[in-house]
Amino acid sequence: MKTTDKITVPHLIEMKKQGDKIACLTAYDWLFASLLDQAGLDVILVGDSAAMVFSGHETTLPISLDEMVYHSRCVSRGVKRALIVADMPFLSFQISPEETLRNAGRFLKEGGAEAVKIEGGMAVAETIRRLTGAGIPVMGHLGLTPQSIKAFGGYRVRGKKRDESAELVRDAKILERAGVFSIVLEKIPATLAKKITAGVSVPTIGIGAGPSCDGQILVTPDMLGLFEKFKPKFVRQYAKLGPAVVDAVSRYAADVKKGRYPSREESY
Repeated sequence: MKTTDKITVPHLIEMKKQGDKIACLTAYDWLFASLLDQAGLDVILVGDSAAMVFSGHETTLPISLDEMVYHSRCVSRGVKRALIVADMPFLSFQISPEETLRNAGRFLKEGGAEAVKIEGGMAVAETIRRLTGAGIPVMGHLGLTPQSIKAFGGYRVRGKKRDESAELVRDAKILERAGVFSIVLEKIPATLAKKITAGVSVPTIGIGAGPSCDGQILVTPDMLGLFEKFKPKFVRQYAKLGPAVVDAVSRYAADVKKGRYPSREESY
């Protein structure tokens, strides 16, 4: 596949078969989406992490469906190559399969997304079947599912206990049979992620799940060093843009206050 080819759901399935790793990041606006797309990512996720890194909430729970559709629409304007996947936010898919179908359809009709992501295992299998039956591609999400953080009681690693590990293996197969085209595995032991990856025909996308997944995803502000409230163990910071932004703005403010900006050359 050429680096300029438009990425589609079948491309990702083929990438797993060929052993080609899948690179994914999150985006919430046109500017960052266009930059990520230029960099050659395979998947851009319009994540409900926008609730935290964009809107300043403590969890992903407060963000609304309308807000997520808006973010998706902004992202879609900036992307030409990557597959755009939109997170379905809390309570947009838990009520009924019928309501989920309407809500997911909005991401494709209004938001410009090409697929949606749903958290959960067996409990959402029938809902996933309903969506895929209507032609809406679905990415699954197992392990630490942030929308269930109140039930989990914290951001601990999932799947360390034998029964929890067996449940995740079972749920991965259930999601595969329900028709997902890929599964995000979040914050689970690397050995468990390796087992799940080998046991399903669809790609696994890891976030804190070790190197054996078929692809990896991070929250973009985390890996760029923009979001500094906390840094999970699995995040590698490829830049430290937060301090760089503060420094640049401080120098700008100082130049304005001291009359150094704008200069004669910067004036008409």
